[in-house]
Amino acid sequence: MPHDGQGPSDSGEEDWGPFGRPLFDDPSARALSRVGVVDVGSNSVRMVVFDGAARSPAYFYNEKVMCGLGKGLAETGRLNPQGRVRALAALKRFALLAEGMEIAPLTVVATAATREAEDGPEFQAEVLRETGLKLWVIDGDEEARLSAQGVLLGWPDAKGIVCDIGGNSMELARIGNGKVGKRVSTALGPFRLQQLGDDPKKRQAHIARVLKDVQGDLQSEGERIYLVGGSWRVIARLDMERRNYPLTVLHEYRMTPKGLTDTLDWLAVADLAVLRGRTGTSLERMELVPLACEVLRELIRVLKPSEIDVSAYGIREGLLYEQMPEKLRARDPLIEAARMTEMTQSRIPGFGKKLFEFLEPLFPDVSKDRLRLIKTACLLHDTTWRAHPDYRAEACFDNATRANLGGLDHPGRVFLGLALLHRYKNSRAGSRLEPMFRLLSEDEVQEAEVLGKAMRFGAMFSVGNPAKAGALHWNPKKRVLELTLTTAGEGLFGEVAVARFTSLAVAMKAQTSVLKAT
Repeated sequence: MPHDGQGPSDSGEEDWGPFGRPLFDDPSARALSRVGVVDVGSNSVRMVVFDGAARSPAYFYNEKVMCGLGKGLAETGRLNPQGRVRALAALKRFALLAEGMEIAPLTVVATAATREAEDGPEFQAEVLRETGLKLWVIDGDEEARLSAQGVLLGWPDAKGIVCDIGGNSMELARIGNGKVGKRVSTALGPFRLQQLGDDPKKRQAHIARVLKDVQGDLQSEGERIYLVGGSWRVIARLDMERRNYPLTVLHEYRMTPKGLTDTLDWLAVADLAVLRGRTGTSLERMELVPLACEVLRELIRVLKPSEIDVSAYGIREGLLYEQMPEKLRARDPLIEAARMTEMTQSRIPGFGKKLFEFLEPLFPDVSKDRLRLIKTACLLHDTTWRAHPDYRAEACFDNATRANLGGLDHPGRVFLGLALLHRYKNSRAGSRLEPMFRLLSEDEVQEAEVLGKAMRFGAMFSVGNPAKAGALHWNPKKRVLELTLTTAGEGLFGEVAVARFTSLAVAMKAQTSVLKAT
């Protein structure tokens, strides 16, 4: 299989391997073709159906079964018998679901447990015979590459080390400039570590030796680490619990080495049963957390990361990314997701671009990252219009902060949500959402309010194209907000429009000036 992040050469259908022929090469391909993938891991078997051959994945269907296929593998050399029965039952169900959804044959990829077990080939044959699904077994190098590609799907500018922990293995890969570089596969999955016995010092020494070799291969020190895998996500969720963090979205959740080490110390003495209930974690997943904590502690000590970030995207998203041409990979996942949302949920698809162009003079000196959020807000400004008017503002906030969006960190989510809240509501005082506002500085809160009130004015000033009704000009030195009306705009600048324009000026701490075009 290729190791450069590109699809195989077009020399015959049989050469495409588990990925199939790329869905995106044919310009006539349907925009909403559904793509189904299954990841047969050492701990879980999961089916995901992506809705649309798009840059930002939408999850049409997502189901996971904790099979424990690789439990005891290190000791017996064989797949767990009960896990094998459960995995086969899950795959039968997934095949039938795919048939009911009328999607193309599922892409089914198996990782460490199946590739290392002596009865792995027998299991492959059984799956094919009983379900009709071809189980593609990938090696550790390929597993690392696909997981890293999953991170790049949601984080195009990601640079550092991807670390994907499964039940029987842990893969690491270097990423940067949109590419996957050196990768390493290790036997540091919790199921493997269980076989070392109950001596924590022995396990620590073993983990340290393995990671020292990894550090030698990857030459990583002081870089950002991107965590992929269920055990890491549970630890991150528990970190949120310890910190009383207000936004429980795991994707792009960021932790400092010191803060995460404090959480690992806390977990070493905490009642995990109580925490499991508070966080909704499954028993099977929580049982692996103590060993995953040991690995993470050594990972921090040996690689000395500058920051530890969580990626909700991994091998399944990497399979989707595999099929994308470079032209599609280069697009911004956040903007693409917002465009798709506007196209399918707004009253006037395409108006978001016109609104952005009308409002852009208000933001002459903002950074590229902030301008990107302003564009996104304009695209999303009218996508919750069907919500009840009394709850529309908070629905906007919830949609922005909790949506499955790539390329958006937590402060960015709150900024976007707050701007959209003010698109529908002047005041945020007394909102149940206030705890999340603390992820922003006071200046950022004010900037979000200005953007929201600007959209609130621009969106109703002219429902066709506000630029045909007038033009905005902002003089920050004199603090004058100027609106120059066209002839058509004079009739549109009624009482409500005047009130919203004035409200925007108050938020900007500006005087208003309304002129007529000559």
